[in-house]
Amino acid sequence: GLPRPPPFLDSSLSEDVILSNGVNFASGGGGILNETGGLFIQRISLSRQIELFQGTQQLIADKIGKEEADKFFQDGRYVVALGSNDFINNYLMPVYSDSWKYNDQTFIDYLMETLGAQLKVLHSLGARQLMVFGLGPMGCIPLQRVLSSSGGCQDRTNKLALSFNKATDQLVTGLSAQLANASFKFGDAYDVVNDLITSPKKHGFSNADSPCCSMGRIRPAITCTPMSTLCKDRSKYVFWDEYHPSDRANQMIADELIKKFGFLISPSPAPDSAPSPDSS
Repeated sequence: GLPRPPPFLDSSLSEDVILSNGVNFASGGGGILNETGGLFIQRISLSRQIELFQGTQQLIADKIGKEEADKFFQDGRYVVALGSNDFINNYLMPVYSDSWKYNDQTFIDYLMETLGAQLKVLHSLGARQLMVFGLGPMGCIPLQRVLSSSGGCQDRTNKLALSFNKATDQLVTGLSAQLANASFKFGDAYDVVNDLITSPKKHGFSNADSPCCSMGRIRPAITCTPMSTLCKDRSKYVFWDEYHPSDRANQMIADELIKKFGFLISPSPAPDSAPSPDSS
């Protein structure tokens, strides 16, 4: 029942669409850190997403006036859900300098310092109701399993996710108490995702350790490509590709999180659009 925010780079995006449905700045391969996902070239980091958000605010202010725009953005609900790329496509890959500049704890400290500054900027731009989601058991994604001779989950990677979640929870709780009128919350999704992976049959899945879409024996592929081989029934797979859950898994995860966090299903009405200068 919630509106689905369209992607920022959608060519049909307009001020009216943003006022009705919000906007999604998420980027494949993007992370909290600017250097994360550098091999993907076209990824958009969180800092850049915030800059694009600032530009969007100006467009809305030009459309409905600054006072109404300020109210619109302060009444809005915000979600920040990223961090796994900062490990999978940065710290845990030796081609990135962060992998040898930091150890596990100092890297998480670096992430928290950066994320904290970014969340403060969002607050200064009007974000009051904000949820930061934690990481799932990223050591169990197919990309990580192929690193093990047994095909099992990478324990260290999962521990990094848990440490990140603990630190992020503390960060968000502290900022919510520190910043004026802030209602910042942490969304812990680890157990919800872990339940699908460790008890797949309970949820109607037959495969929780390999992707539906893959290059067969040539693994890991970066993602699903036209040359990939597809499984016969993707609804039976927890993972779609080396990184991401399947549609069915995502739906089940979303349903559980909506129940767990008690999200409101009725969105706030959008403000009335001001008449354009050309209208009579």
